[in-house]
Amino acid sequence: MADQPQGDIATPQPPNGRTPGLIRNPISLIGAALAVISAANIAFLIFIDYISARPSPYIGIFAYMIIPAFLILGLLLIPVGMWAERSRRVTHAPSMTRYPRIDLNNPQQRSAFAFFVCFAIVFVALSAAGSYRAYEFTDSVQFCGQLCHSVMNPEFVAYSQSPHARVRCVDCHVGPGAGFYVRSKLSGAYQVYSVTFHKYPKPIPTPVTNLRPAQETCEQCHWPRKFYGAQLKVFYHYGSDEKNTPRQIRMLINTGGGDPTTGAPSGIHWHMNIANEITYIASDRQRQVIPWVQVKDQSGRVTVYQSKDNPLKPEQIASMPKRRMDCVDCHNRPTHIYPSPDHSVDESLLARRIDPTLPFIKQQAVEVLSAKYDTTPEAVQAIATNLEKFYGEKYPALTKSRELEIRGAIAEVQRIYKTTIFPEMKVDWRVHPNNIGHFLAPGCFRCHDGDHVSAGDGKALTKNCDTCHTVIAEVESGQPVYGSTQGMPFKHPVDLGDMTAVNCADCHTGGVGP
Repeated sequence: MADQPQGDIATPQPPNGRTPGLIRNPISLIGAALAVISAANIAFLIFIDYISARPSPYIGIFAYMIIPAFLILGLLLIPVGMWAERSRRVTHAPSMTRYPRIDLNNPQQRSAFAFFVCFAIVFVALSAAGSYRAYEFTDSVQFCGQLCHSVMNPEFVAYSQSPHARVRCVDCHVGPGAGFYVRSKLSGAYQVYSVTFHKYPKPIPTPVTNLRPAQETCEQCHWPRKFYGAQLKVFYHYGSDEKNTPRQIRMLINTGGGDPTTGAPSGIHWHMNIANEITYIASDRQRQVIPWVQVKDQSGRVTVYQSKDNPLKPEQIASMPKRRMDCVDCHNRPTHIYPSPDHSVDESLLARRIDPTLPFIKQQAVEVLSAKYDTTPEAVQAIATNLEKFYGEKYPALTKSRELEIRGAIAEVQRIYKTTIFPEMKVDWRVHPNNIGHFLAPGCFRCHDGDHVSAGDGKALTKNCDTCHTVIAEVESGQPVYGSTQGMPFKHPVDLGDMTAVNCADCHTGGVGP
């Protein structure tokens, strides 16, 4: 056998004399192995995802995002290795053509071409399905709330217990349309970086400044034109005394309306962007200090109100950002709600999750919830220790006779803490003020404080309580404080005698005649 030239690497020849296929090279073989292993893992994870009662965000991110990237990488390595192998053979065999000849009259090449076309069609179809599933997964609540569990845990837990718990995160934070979807994903890329390198603030600041207008999100479900008149609201409070004295306040919330077709714009919803347009300037990030308000009524008349205590200079008004008021300026915590300990304990007492006959339970529960803790486990342990110590020292006989009720109260107070206060992220009811009402935050009084006056006639924005609500009754320990708590007997406009002998529908048909 003739010697090979120095430095030349001959293409190995099999015993039958045929040249091995181009795929027989390390790069392509590694790519093929990577693709096969990735495909098997994707199939397994998708199977697990579909049979799981509660889908895991980690399965989703591996099945639809991470492992498919390795599959594509493996498939790309196959042609790259084949190209490198052919280049090597061309270099050492100058007579070999640089590009392969495709001859569909050759049965072997025709079979290979048919296999490639079929594989490409199947791969593109599966890729399209996988890409859509990945798109769906990135819009899921699990992806938004659970993937970055340490960062978004307060928001996710609060969302899970909110009135909007069945509304997807993206329905409010993104909304319909491609424009905001692209913007949200670009913003999400920076958020991934922040989480990866621990660059995020504690707590996460609010409000979110890049949300689209409420008319494009909130009003897809809530229709302001259909909200008018007054709604009855009943508030329950428990005292901090030994008997946890219950108190009930009944009031009419003057929701009113902003649509002239349902009557003159009035009440709280007078502020809606239907008949009136309100623009304001906030001097702080959380929009709790509002020194300048501009009102444009349905006739086009513009009135400007400024705070007497904190007036803005003309150059400040010109340079500071102005915001047009919409739903979220009052309903600023529609989903991620962090109630105060006082409110949370009142709700648990009302629902009998805490026995209201336990002496001083309201006072003690609020006290242990309001204390400062560095971690949630520390808080859970301290709540149990302090409540057990209180009843053991103050009511030793009660501790023995009502052990189950005390244990149940401790468990409920621990649950309240774990679902409303998050020391690791420095989140509690004081961090994110709720602007509905004015009980724990300025809320309505940001503007309606009697201090905002118009430049022309000096008219002040009213601070009259009856503008927004009317208290109709208060009850303490089942006894009326004032008001008609028992209600008034119904009196028909026409005397029909014994009203119990007839039904309303016997006469009232909703139209004329029977």
